[in-house]
Amino acid sequence: MLKVSNLNAFYGKSHVLHGVDMHVNAGEIVALLGRNGSGRSTTAKSIMGLVDCRGSVLWQGKESLGKKTYEIAHLGLGYVPESRDIFPKLTVHQNLLLGQKSGKKSPRWSFDDMYKMFPRLKEREHTEAGVLSGGEQQMLTLCRTLMGDPDLIIIDEPTEGLAPKIVELVAEYLKELRKRGISVLLIEQKLTIAMHISDRCLVMGHGHIVFEGTPDELRANQAIRKEWLEV
Repeated sequence: MLKVSNLNAFYGKSHVLHGVDMHVNAGEIVALLGRNGSGRSTTAKSIMGLVDCRGSVLWQGKESLGKKTYEIAHLGLGYVPESRDIFPKLTVHQNLLLGQKSGKKSPRWSFDDMYKMFPRLKEREHTEAGVLSGGEQQMLTLCRTLMGDPDLIIIDEPTEGLAPKIVELVAEYLKELRKRGISVLLIEQKLTIAMHISDRCLVMGHGHIVFEGTPDELRANQAIRKEWLEV
C-alpha cells in the first residue's frame, strides 16, 4: 500500500533522513520507534509532502513524492501531527466537520461513530476545542482525521502527555481502525503500546532504519533495544 524507498530529507543544509526504506501493508499497524531526533517525525512529514526530500514514496503503486500536502491527503493518507493542530475557537463538532472531504459517497466514519468511540467528545460537542484537556484534544484530532476517511493514517506520538486510562483508550481506537481495514503508521516512544498493538516494528536511528521485525523479535533483540531505544 505504502512503499518508501531511499528517502532522503533536508532542513535547509541539514541532511536528516539518509536513505529510509520501509513499507506499510493494507490493514497493518506498523510502529516506527526511536529516540527523539532519530528522524521519525521527519519521515511522517516527508511522506505528507511537508519537508524537502528526495527518493520515492509510492502510494498504492503511484508516486506521491512531489505532490502538495492537500493532494496527498486527497489520495487517502491521513496525518495526525504531534502538535494536534485543532482549531481552538471552533466547537468539537465544527472541528470534525472540517475533517470531511467532499466527493466521498459512502465514508466509513460518521459523527455517530466518533461520538460512540469517544463519548467524552459527545459531551463536549458544542464546546470550543481550545478549552478541552490535552487528552480530549488528542481524541478530537484523531477523529477529525478519520472524518476524511483515509485508507492509511500516520499518527505522531498520540499518547504523549496522556493519562494511562486515555492511553489504553487510544490503543483500543487504533485496533478498531485495523478492524475496519485502515492501515496505521504509528510513531511512538512508549514501547508498551507499540509492542502490544503493532504487527511490525521499525526502529530508526540517525535518520535510517536500523531494525525491522515483529514485536516478539524486537523483544528478543536486546542489543537493538539497548543501543537505539533505551535511555
